[in-house]
Amino acid sequence: MDTSSELARFNMIQQQIRPWGVLDDRVLEVMGTVERERFVPDAYRSLAYADIEIPNGDGTFMLAPKVVGHLLQALSIQPGDGVLEIGTGSGYVAACLSRLGARVISLEIDPLRAAEADARLKALNFHWVEVREGDGLAGPVSGAPFDGIAVNGSLPTEDALPMLREQLTVGGRLFCILGRAPAMECVRITRVGRNDYRRESLFEVEVAPLRNAPEPAEFEF
Repeated sequence: MDTSSELARFNMIQQQIRPWGVLDDRVLEVMGTVERERFVPDAYRSLAYADIEIPNGDGTFMLAPKVVGHLLQALSIQPGDGVLEIGTGSGYVAACLSRLGARVISLEIDPLRAAEADARLKALNFHWVEVREGDGLAGPVSGAPFDGIAVNGSLPTEDALPMLREQLTVGGRLFCILGRAPAMECVRITRVGRNDYRRESLFEVEVAPLRNAPEPAEFEF
């Protein structure tokens, strides 16, 4: 057992995640057991549990642990829930979702990163994750509707929201980060009826945009 990694996970929970309002015991247990260092590039392994976004090496970033904690808490995953993840990245968030009991379909636009994440998750025995190569913002995903949708990057505009929220079950939750720096907010959208949605602003944060996310139209005089 790597006691240094175990201590690092404990400190991450106590010093970053709990103080930032993530209090769901199941989420804390999962983040305290999933070995985040297995998902970061070798050059950043010593920073696996730091309160930072870690570069994936292709211009994208792993979400900071406290943001991952809020994502997992906001989705309120129950065993057997079907979850769509947009932006697989290293596979860390998918691993946490799976450990909570979700059946995860994870879309990654970069073919090489999709293959790497798939191989990593299988090697670590996260079998409830199906990694697919594809753009999760291009249109509805086979397998919908979903009990939860996680968007692992910011969306500068709300153009994709109607398409995403329509893929939710009634009672399903969508976690996304909206806006452009420095004014971004984490939002949870819950489908409360066939055509009714409840939107909650959770907190402000600054996160790199999801690849292929729609950009605001330039203002012209």
